[in-house]
Amino acid sequence: MNKTFDLSASFKAYDVRGIVGETITVETVTAVGAAFVDSLDLAGESILVGGDMRPSSPEFSSAFAKGATRRGADVVLLDLISTDELYYASGTLDAAGVTFTASHNPAQYNGMKMTRPGAVPLSSETGLKEIQSLAERYLDEGTIPEVAEPGSISVRDVLPGYSRFLRSQVDLSSLRPLKVVVDAGNGMAGLTTPAVLGDRLLPALPLEIVPLYFELDGTFPNHPANPLEPENLLDLQAAVVRHGADIGIAFDGDADRCFIIDEKGAPVSPSAVTAMIARREITRAQAGGEETPVIIHNLITSRAVPELVAREGGRPVRTRVGHSFIKAVMAEEGAVFGGEHSAHYYFRDFWNADTGMLAAMHVLAELGAQDGPLSELGREYEPYFSSGEVNSKVEDLPAAIGRARAEFETDGVVVDELDGVTFTPDHGKWWFNLRASNTEPYLRLNAEAVDPATLRQVVDRVLALVRQ
Repeated sequence: MNKTFDLSASFKAYDVRGIVGETITVETVTAVGAAFVDSLDLAGESILVGGDMRPSSPEFSSAFAKGATRRGADVVLLDLISTDELYYASGTLDAAGVTFTASHNPAQYNGMKMTRPGAVPLSSETGLKEIQSLAERYLDEGTIPEVAEPGSISVRDVLPGYSRFLRSQVDLSSLRPLKVVVDAGNGMAGLTTPAVLGDRLLPALPLEIVPLYFELDGTFPNHPANPLEPENLLDLQAAVVRHGADIGIAFDGDADRCFIIDEKGAPVSPSAVTAMIARREITRAQAGGEETPVIIHNLITSRAVPELVAREGGRPVRTRVGHSFIKAVMAEEGAVFGGEHSAHYYFRDFWNADTGMLAAMHVLAELGAQDGPLSELGREYEPYFSSGEVNSKVEDLPAAIGRARAEFETDGVVVDELDGVTFTPDHGKWWFNLRASNTEPYLRLNAEAVDPATLRQVVDRVLALVRQ
């Protein structure tokens, strides 16, 4: 048999993502559905299938279900869901599942995020490659064999249970009244926000929600659903100031990440949000008898995070960048919470999975429990100055990193290679990390310093070296 199908263009390290009609099609999705069942030995089991608001998601959900049922799995269609709704359903029902989403990518993209039962993630190192290989075989053979007893298809709405569960995790009922602008970016937060924070399904909270782009529209007519890019926050920032709101919240397309804006329209860094939630989760765990709760942070999160965790009696654990690493270490360490610079937030009480909505609720609870504005509260958790991610197009990545090492690898500068190369001087006034992109000829710089002038000096010095 000649091998003609190659799905490597869409199978990534942590999920499947491609251009609809080109690298991800109904035919390939059907084969992946069958391979998902076979690779994870799910014949006779129930699997969960849902999707976001992208135009191709319903068709892809049906195609995946067709392949899965041919191989003997019973498919439970969840229809429109956010990614963290899939994690909720997978955790509560102890079932494997998939959601069709391309997160923050443009409208022409779609993809699959998959999970084992209990919301245990699938990555290229934990099953995705096997699913890819088997799907390619089915495609090359031109048929998916049907088992003697094909599976069934049913439909289930998990939004009410998801909403009740999140409300049980953070009590927002006794807050001072807050005006909250939420930018759903025409993504799935337009469905989940009224259900969790509003009164669509549950009793009203002391929150006045000002909706921005709640209409579900996978063509993203207003702006891309990627709040990591500053230009995509401009509408929210303006709306917060215009409405005199206490806080702004932006979600990405599949609503598993959230970004926070203060009452002045200024972003609150994900590191500050991580520190804020870490303090709350440490306090809760200690109240439950846990002596030294573990908090996970990736290596380019502000050093304010591990400093706060240690002060509060927790144990900070540093990990590589990437949600599969965070989730794995969360499980290994029994960590109560984990945060990333990219605004992914992970909770032990949410099956170690990431959820933007639960993170937003923690910030609302912290803000609403005191009288001061968010700008003041945020400053408590953000004592340092950060460069953000600065990308440089570099043809010879090892040579560029080598120049930086030759310049900075001196007495008193600690160099480690947990993920890329991190430089930390013993005087503690700055640090920086250089990481190569996995997919593009880019070198990513993240730096932090005690004041803006020092930060600018470090960034300029590093960029001059790597961009030669």
